[in-house]
Order: sequence, then structure tokens, then C-alpha cells
Amino acid sequence: MQRACVIGSGPNGLAAAILLAQAGMRVEVFEAEVEPGGGARSLPLTLPGYLHDFGSAVHPMAAGSPFFNSLPLAEFGLEWVHGEAPLAHPLDDGTAVALERDLSEAERELGPDGRKWASLVGPPAKHWSSFANDAMAPLLRVPHHPLRMARFGAAAMRPARMLAQSHFSTPRMKALFAGIAGHSFMSFDQPFSSSIALVLGAAAHAVGWPVPRGGARAISHALIGYLESLGGIVRTGHRIEADSFRALAGNALMMCDVTPRQLLTLAGDQLSVGFRLALADFRLGPGVFKLDYALSEPVPWRAQACRRAPTVHLGGTMEEIAAAEDDVLHGRIPERPFVLVSQPTLFDPARAPHGKHVLWAYCHLPNGSTFDMTARIEAQIERFAPGFRECILARHISTPLTLETMDANLAGGDISGGAISLRQLVLRPTLRGYATSNPRIFLCSSSTPPGPGVHGMCGFHAARLALSRLRVD
Repeated sequence: MQRACVIGSGPNGLAAAILLAQAGMRVEVFEAEVEPGGGARSLPLTLPGYLHDFGSAVHPMAAGSPFFNSLPLAEFGLEWVHGEAPLAHPLDDGTAVALERDLSEAERELGPDGRKWASLVGPPAKHWSSFANDAMAPLLRVPHHPLRMARFGAAAMRPARMLAQSHFSTPRMKALFAGIAGHSFMSFDQPFSSSIALVLGAAAHAVGWPVPRGGARAISHALIGYLESLGGIVRTGHRIEADSFRALAGNALMMCDVTPRQLLTLAGDQLSVGFRLALADFRLGPGVFKLDYALSEPVPWRAQACRRAPTVHLGGTMEEIAAAEDDVLHGRIPERPFVLVSQPTLFDPARAPHGKHVLWAYCHLPNGSTFDMTARIEAQIERFAPGFRECILARHISTPLTLETMDANLAGGDISGGAISLRQLVLRPTLRGYATSNPRIFLCSSSTPPGPGVHGMCGFHAARLALSRLRVD
């Protein structure tokens, strides 16, 4: 088989396409939207001259991706821009906890909890290259460095609340850790809810939490540029339906950067009954409610440290963040949501007119919720930045259903490719992982290992498996 068709041009689809093209296959990527990139797109959502990231905005996992780092993406325009600190977390006393990129400096700044933090994230940060290869791989495999991963896993498998209480003594450090753990969409009492915080924490010291110059689309454009240099083709505005999928699958390897629900719609009649039932059992994760702002000036943070970081976490204490995330997971609307904020134009000013800024903010909601969180998100920003509302020139509101209409992979606003739970870490989406019951059809989306994030490793591992099976055949 010399031809491969990739459905979806998100980072995972493009990663799979590149690996297959490197192996000498003729590769075509089909993208339903006019702008390629899936969640890694940048769009003019508010006023002329203001460029907003549709999905992902800050990219530690892309900067630290083993596969992306093996590619000459800088030659195709990808440039990482760093803040003075990767992350800031403001508190109600008017101060903020900043996570410094240098691990030794972070240890000093975090005071009595600095040494404990360094003991947790220092080893994976210092050995990031080998750690990332093991961490961004299927869970059910023998790692290249089993002892190192076993030590990391002993901490990562613990619930975030338990780990914070046993390791950290100050409310400031617990709040910082809670904000990072909030990226997991998991209850802080669930096993493995510490894992995302530890991986992202290690990445902060190893590769930083940078933004791509020119927006998230710079990642997608660089991947596409390299793919096209290998002879690959990307067809945008080309939605694949069940009939066209069946026609393509007749003489091509099919790599699907889609959710299990979409795969059932596209290829259900080409899959076994048992596999269809397993896919249907895969649960969606919570949704997100997102706001994009055009601002007349930078956010007037009370804490100066918040002006040093591309990412700001808003949620106050660990207890408040944990309660908000617990509400979402139990189908409730949080009164004081945990809000993730990105302020890229402090470090990449060309995304807005001279002296103006863009801001990106979102919170978690139950999947498919129609509740308008605008007032609650803005109240959280105003809480730590009095006068913020006076800076707003325009806003663009994206409900969970809005996001799904702009990217079919974001079912009900789920940006994780499916709920993150112990069961769905192992069965992602089934025991087959990337493979399906049809030897010509593979899944390569964030619904497969290692899961969500802009890193391309789902696509890389799926394509590598497909190539190995083609060679055996």
C-alpha cells in the first residue's frame, strides 16, 4: 500500500502524515475547515488587526515534543517566544506566585516548599528528552527508563489534593500546584490527577511555556510546510463523509484524527460489531467556555508578577479551584470558576495594533452546557485586575457548542478528546489503542495515547504502528 489519507489537519493528523511521507508514502490530508490546524489555529475573532488563538495558545508540550523536535520546523517559520516566567498565579492579598523557568531560581522563590517542588519535577526536567519519550507514549508498554519512570509514577498516580497536602506546607504553593493540576479536567481526589501537574511543571523548567510567534497557526503552518516539502498534500475545505471515506479506504491506509464518535459515523459499517460497541462506550470529557478579547491596554493586574508570564491561572486557593473542578465533574456550574488566561501580546505584540492587546480566557463547564459564563469569568479577572472591564474593546464568546461547530473534534466543547480517568488512560479509546478492527483504518487523535495536548505524539505513534503492520503484511 503506497497511499495514505489522513482525516483532519490537527497537530496529530499532521504528525501522522509527516511520518508516513517520510516513509515514502503518497499522503493526502483532508480538512473540513478552510483554515487548517484543528485546535492549533489563529483567527480574526474580534476587531480588524487582532489575531486570536482559536484553541491552544501556550505550548509547553509542543516545545517539548520529541517528534516535533526531530523536525526542521524552524526552517518553516516556527519560533518560540518566552515570557520572563512561564506561569503566574495571583492571590487575594494582591501578590502572585510566579513559577520561574530556572529550577534553582524557582526553588529559591518558592521558599519552604521549593526543595519539595524540585524533588518532584527536577529529575524529569533534567532528563526531559528521555522522559518525554517515555511519558508521551502508550501507558501499557515497558519504558526505556523504567526506574526513572517508576519514581515519577509513584508521585504522578497520587490524587492532586493528597500530593499537595503531603508535600507542601504553604497555601501559596498549594494554590500554584492546584492551578497546574486544573489542566487535567480531573477531580483532585482522583488517582493520577497529579500527573498533568508534574509533567507540565517539569516542562516549565525544561522547555518553558512559550507561545509561537504569530499565534498557534505558526505550528500548523510549519508542519504543513515540512509535509509539503516531502510531497504531501493538504486539502482544506474538504469535509469527508461516510461515502467519501468508503471510497478512499478502498485503496489507501486511513489515518483518522477524529473522535471515536466521528469514526463511528465515518466508518461504522467497516468496523466489527464488538469494536463499534467499545467505541460507543468511550465517554466525553467536560467542555470549555472561552472568551477572546481585544483590549485597549494590558490587563491591569494588581500583582506585578502577572505581567511577566504568558499564562495566568485564576482561582485563588487550592480549595477554591478544587471545588470549581468538582462542580464541573458533577454536572454543576461553578460560581467562581477556575479560569485559564493567556496574554500573548505582552511578548508577541504583532498580533494586535500598536499598543493594543489580545487576551484569551476559558473555564471548564459540563459537556455541552449552554450556560453563559461571561460575567463569572470577567468577575474572576476583575478580582485580580481591578479595572479590567474598562480595557475591553470587543469580546468574542465561544460556548461549548460554538467550539464544536468550529471544530467537530470538540464534541460538546471537550478539548481533551474524551474524559480523563483511570479507565480511559488505559482504554484510550479501547485496548487496541490506535488500531481498529479494520487493518486499513487507524485512529490518531487525542482520543488515543498519550492524550490531549499539542505534541503530535498520538499521530506519531499511530503512524509508526500502521507502518510496522504494513511491513509485516
